[in-house]
Amino acid sequence: MEGILGASLPVFIGLTLVLFGGAAFLMGQAVAATWRPSWQVLLYGALLTIGDRFLVYALFEGELLSVSGYLIHAAVLIGIGLVAYRLTKAHKMVSQYPWLYERAGLFTWRERSPQSLRETAR
Repeated sequence: MEGILGASLPVFIGLTLVLFGGAAFLMGQAVAATWRPSWQVLLYGALLTIGDRFLVYALFEGELLSVSGYLIHAAVLIGIGLVAYRLTKAHKMVSQYPWLYERAGLFTWRERSPQSLRETAR
């Protein structure tokens, strides 16, 4: 497992999931809160992964140039960022435009039906 991750499992959980995962979640929220496109989450996630891999190397003697480690860590961090992006975007659409949209699920929204628009106007 250490060869694939480029770090031991406790280091992966502690550093990548907890510390950098929290940063990725906040990054996804920030990108959505400023109405930026979702592809920016990929760019910032790749940059976060570089920082993550460096700290794994510097603090825990992990392998710095592990391609599989970088790809796995990047997939996890970008995935967390995209989840946060979508959660925040759905919340913003519903809270900023309540006369147009309503929640359709955790990650989605939909246009209000004409009947629900009439009920809201009453």
